Amino acid sequence: MHLQAAIPILRIFSVEKARDFYLDFLGFTWDWEHRFEAGFPLYAQVHRDDLVLHLSEHHGDATPGSAVFVRMQGVDAFHAEVSAKGYAYMRPCVEEMPWGRVMAVIDPFGNRLSFCESQDQDQG
Repeated sequence: MHLQAAIPILRIFSVEKARDFYLDFLGFTWDWEHRFEAGFPLYAQVHRDDLVLHLSEHHGDATPGSAVFVRMQGVDAFHAEVSAKGYAYMRPCVEEMPWGRVMAVIDPFGNRLSFCESQDQDQG
């Protein structure tokens, strides 16, 4: 048996705001999207490096205000990258926490993503 990485599903309410936040601000790539037919809610996948997220407008897929904890390397470089973009709705900082250096962001739908770099974390 082998378990693979989980893919968080995050609730969204606006495709335009999701693209602005996840693509333009955080630098993700929009992989694909699905609608059962025109005018129906969107279900999409975005990724950056090995981090994959599913974004859904479907009311039963996820709860607004969810949290995702992302282990990473290079949090200071990531912080500099997103800070340089001048995103009007989020000015994250990097905080020293007992478990590592964390940059937390909140998307336009109340979902929190915490990007954490720890000296002793297992990146495997």
